[in-house]
Order: sequence, then structure tokens, then C-alpha cells
Amino acid sequence: MIMEKKDLRIVYMGTPDFAVESLRRLVEGGYNVVGVITMPDKPVGRHASVLQPSPVKEYAVSQGLRVLQPEKLKAEAFVEELRALEADLQIVVAFRMLPEVVWSMPRLGTFNLHASLLPQYRGAAPINWAVINGDTETGITTFFLKHEIDTGEIIQQVRVPIADTDNVEIVHDKLMRLGGDLVLETVDAILDGSVKPIPQEELVCGEDVLRPAPKIFKDTCRIDWSKGVKPVYDFVRGLSPYPAAWTELCAPDGVRQTLKIYETEKVFASHAMKTGEIRTDGKTCFQVAVEDGFINVLTLQLAGKKRMGVADFLRGYRLWEHHRVE
Repeated sequence: MIMEKKDLRIVYMGTPDFAVESLRRLVEGGYNVVGVITMPDKPVGRHASVLQPSPVKEYAVSQGLRVLQPEKLKAEAFVEELRALEADLQIVVAFRMLPEVVWSMPRLGTFNLHASLLPQYRGAAPINWAVINGDTETGITTFFLKHEIDTGEIIQQVRVPIADTDNVEIVHDKLMRLGGDLVLETVDAILDGSVKPIPQEELVCGEDVLRPAPKIFKDTCRIDWSKGVKPVYDFVRGLSPYPAAWTELCAPDGVRQTLKIYETEKVFASHAMKTGEIRTDGKTCFQVAVEDGFINVLTLQLAGKKRMGVADFLRGYRLWEHHRVE
């Protein structure tokens, strides 16, 4: 006998905006979400005196769902609270690494929605790294959890093209919307017993190189101008709008200022300029020399200022060709 979706007890785990869409689709689709697990509220403000709930918590509370926010996922009190929810299935979207005592609890298992075509881009920042690496395709994957992170058997995948003009925000939003569809399709397949999980090892050819997707830190985001036009262009869009690629703008008097760059254009050209030297007309053109051409900067943000287009920037900042970036 096939269980009805209203009878399937689901516990949902997630934290950021990316995870809200799938939860919303479950709730609006009439699925029985008996609990939501998310990160503890985050202190914000000058004195960290204000607690900011996660986007998932905000949505869950608005829908009257039960919310648990454990500090430690192995804590006995949390494990008992989770067990009391009597979930048949757990769904994880952009959350934390789960201990076995948590992911092995439901009788139908725990599946994760991951924003890549596994086994490629296992890790915390798969969308960023796919764009940074200049990939023309990415996707989303649902898979059952097991001990090693992002290595469980694959349930379903959807492939998504990446346009050369897409930044990480555009790709993120595409995958988020499609992820909502895939989560529902995966739950339905588990309900009707049609799931045939595939070990990730079967999707790896002998010559395949698996690309990782490690967490991104501030130092990760510094632009390496020694690379060519295409790698630098991809690097900028792979970090735009957040956390944003950055560089140091070096004035002739030695003053250095942090400059975030959000949008650029590729200009392939032969030239005799040194890497990092700037070409500008002081009005609408701000180009940085790299080995096979120039990076035409379109949108940027100087430290302490707001994000702006290059023309507005050049009206307020006297940029000369003897400036450089490093």
C-alpha cells in the first residue's frame, strides 16, 4: 500500500534563502512537515545585541511549523526531541553535516539536495566554484546521506546550463527554483517506491577529475591578475554579488584601498602594458591589463562607499593611468 503524502511525516533541515524554496513547496504542496531544524539565531548589530533568525526559521514560524535550533546535533536532548517527532523521512537543504545518529533515524532515510551534479563539486560552495571555473553546465542532485559528506547514493539529478553572462546569483536562483521541483519529485518517488539509487562511483569515468567546492573565505576572493581575461572574468562573476571579488587599488602616492568588483567585460587584445596596470579615460573607461587583454570594469565598490557603476565611480574618484591594482 502506497502511503499518502499527508501521512508521511517529514522533518526538514536548512538555513539560508536557498533552503526556503523547497520548504515552501512542501508546505504549499500539502506535505506533512512535522518539524523544521535550522541554525540558532545569529547575533547581529554593533554590539551583537540583536538576534537574527535564519530565513528558514522566519518562513517556518510564519507557517506555524515547529522549529528546533540545536547548538550541537549530537546533544542528547536534541536527539530525543528529534526522535519524538517520529519522522518517516528527513530532507536536508543547505544545512550542516549531520551525525549518523541523526541521518539514520527515519525509516525511509535522509536525503540531501545539493547544488551541483555530484560527484562534482562536493563541498560548501558548489555554485560559486562552478562559475569560477568557467563551467557551461551545472545542476542539482538529491542523494541519500551516508558517513562521508556529499558521497551518498544519487536519487535524481537535473542539469542546468550556465550562460557566459550568468553570475553566481543568477545560477543560485535557477537552482533554487528547480531544487523545489526536485525535492517534491524525490519525495514522491520515495513514496511510490520507484527510487533506484545510483552509487556515485558509477558516474565517474576513469579520466574524470573531481573538482571540489571548499568553503570560500575573504582571501579566496582576492583577484589574481596574473591570470588571463577569461579566468579573471569568470572569477568575478563567480563571486558576484556575494561575497564579491576584491583587489587593492594602489595610488601613485602609495595609498592602498580595497576595491570590490562585481561586473566586468572581457576585452581580448595584444598590448605592452604590465599586469595590473590601468587604462582609463577618467570618465567611463576603467580597464585592467592582464596577459591576453583587458578586464573592463563595469560595477564596483570602493571601501566605505556604496556599490556603483564605473561612470559614477570615475566622477567621484580621480583615477589615473599610473594607478594600478594588485
